[in-house]
Amino acid sequence: MAFSYKPLWHLLLDRGLTKTQLRILAGISTATLAKLSKDEEVSMAVINKICIALDCEIQDVVQIV
Repeated sequence: MAFSYKPLWHLLLDRGLTKTQLRILAGISTATLAKLSKDEEVSMAVINKICIALDCEIQDVVQIV
């Protein structure tokens, strides 16, 4: 079982946001953003920060593949 953050990247495109803007809005590090870009695991705290920053649900950010 693996995670994919494709829904997050689609959400950013739909909202006209860049990855850098997401990093600033959510208060996450560049290392964490790199992990997301590589579909690596990140903590639920990070997912929570992203959901709060983008006012969305977890399924809008990550999917299980």
